[in-house]
Amino acid sequence: MKRILSNLTVQVLIAIALGVLVGIYFPTFGPVAQRISKMFISLISMLIAPIIFFTIVLGIAGMNDMKKVGRVGGKALLYFEVVTTFALVIGVAVANLVKPGVGLNIQQNTDAGKVEQYQKQASEMNLGDFLSHIIPGNFVEAFAKGDILQVLVIAVLFGYGLSRMGGAAQSLITSFEKISKVFFNMLHMVMKLAPLGAFGGIAYTVSTQGIKTLKPLVMLMGSVYVTMALFIFIVLNLICYLCKVSLWKYLKFIRQELLIVFGTSSSESALPGMMNKLEKLGCDRSVVGLVIPTGYSFNLDGTTIYLSMATIFLAQVFKVPLSLGQELTIIAILMLTSKGAAGVTGSGFIVLTSTLAAIKIIPVEGVALLLGVDRFMSEARAITNVIGNGVATIAIAISEKAFNRNTYEVAVSQPIDNPAA
Repeated sequence: MKRILSNLTVQVLIAIALGVLVGIYFPTFGPVAQRISKMFISLISMLIAPIIFFTIVLGIAGMNDMKKVGRVGGKALLYFEVVTTFALVIGVAVANLVKPGVGLNIQQNTDAGKVEQYQKQASEMNLGDFLSHIIPGNFVEAFAKGDILQVLVIAVLFGYGLSRMGGAAQSLITSFEKISKVFFNMLHMVMKLAPLGAFGGIAYTVSTQGIKTLKPLVMLMGSVYVTMALFIFIVLNLICYLCKVSLWKYLKFIRQELLIVFGTSSSESALPGMMNKLEKLGCDRSVVGLVIPTGYSFNLDGTTIYLSMATIFLAQVFKVPLSLGQELTIIAILMLTSKGAAGVTGSGFIVLTSTLAAIKIIPVEGVALLLGVDRFMSEARAITNVIGNGVATIAIAISEKAFNRNTYEVAVSQPIDNPAA
C-alpha cells in the first residue's frame, strides 16, 4: 500500500479527487486553491526558458550540420499545418453534425465587461505583430518574461554560433550539459509538488464554477471532448501506426504529464517533463529541442478544434446560416489566427473574438456564452495539445532517422514512477 501511495500518478489522481470534494463542500476555499495552483505553475514556468535554451543549444551544437536544423524546422512547420488543418475540419464537421448550439437560450451566462476586454485585445492582435514579436529586442528580457518563441530564436542562433567554433566549443558544451542536468534535477524536485498543483487547480474550478453551471452548455462540452478523443484515437493513432509506434504505450509513458495538465489546465506545466520523456522515449535531443517548443505555438491541435467548434456553435446559437464557402473561409482564417494563440492570457477567447471580428457574420458578444464553461474545456484542449506535440516529435524524429527503436522498446516496457527521472 505504501509503495502504491508513493507513486506520483496515484498521488495526482488522489489530489484531483480531493480537489473535487473540497470544491463542492468548501467553496470558500476557492481563492486559496487558486493560489496553490498558480504557485505550482510558477515553479514550472521558472524552469521552462532555461531548459528549452540548453536543450536546443546542445542539440544544435551536436548536429554538426546546419542544413539538418533547417530541414527539421521545415518538416515541423509543414507537419503542424497539415495536422492542425485536419483538427479544424474535424471540429467543424462534428459541430455541424451534433448542432450543440441549437435551442440554447442566448440570454444566459453573459458578461459584457469581459467581452469588451476580449474585444479590445482581439482588435490589437494580428499575424504581423505576432511574427514580429518572435524576434527578441533584448536577450535578457526574453528569459525574464519567459517568452518561449523568443527564447527559441535566441537558442537557435546561440547553438549555430557554438557549432561554428568546432573543437574550441567543447569545454562550453560540457559546461552546458552539466548546467542542463542541474535544471532537470530542479524539475525532478518541483514535480514532487504536482499533486498540490493539481489539487489547487481542480478545487478552484469546482468551487467557483460549480457542477450545475455545466448544464446549459453540456452539449458543447460533450461534443468538444468527443471530437478531441476522435482526433487523438483516429488521426494521431494513424500517425503513430505509420510510424510503427503504439499510441497506447506512448500515452501510458506520459500519463503523469497528462494528469498534471488535467489538474492545472496548463499545457506549459508539462513542457519540461515532455522534453525529458521524449528523449527517454528514443527521440534525439536536437529534434526534441526544436519541435516541442515550436509546437507549443504552431501545433495547438486541441485549441484549433475548440476554436472551430465554438465558432460553429455560436453561429447555431444566433441562428446564422453558414454556407459551405463561409465555413471554408472560417477554417482558412482559423488556420492563421490560431497560430497566435500561444503565450497570450485568455488566448482562446482572444483568438475566437478576432476570428468573429474578421468574418463579420456572427455577433462578437457571443463569446460571453462560453465564459462560464471554458475552464472545464481547457483541460481537454491542453491535454490534446500535449499529446499532439509529442506525436509530432516522434514522427519527425523517425523521418530524420533520429529515433532509437531499442531505447523506445525499453522505455515503454518499464514502469515510470517519476516524470523527471
